[in-house]
Amino acid sequence: MNIRPLYDRIVVKRISEQETTRNGIIIPDSAKEKPQEGEVMAVGNGKRLEDGKLVDLDVKAGDRILFGKYSGNEITLKGTEYIIMREDDVLGVLDSAAKAAKNN
Repeated sequence: MNIRPLYDRIVVKRISEQETTRNGIIIPDSAKEKPQEGEVMAVGNGKRLEDGKLVDLDVKAGDRILFGKYSGNEITLKGTEYIIMREDDVLGVLDSAAKAAKNN
């Protein structure tokens, strides 16, 4: 990827949800809501405070996150859709089972 977000912005790639229901019914794209879960692809250097200090971001590349429905700005690079948003738009970081097992 050839983009580096500035300051407290992050680049997120949406994680697609399952395309069919349990009964095998295919839901058309026009009826589906876009997923609110994504993977952080790149992060900026940090948030600049009023006193000039730079504070590191809590999220890092590779984290799976939840974000608001209307968060960020959508862009397309080389045929792939990304969202650029501020770290403040992140609702939470999802812990995977692998990460939880590694920490124990």
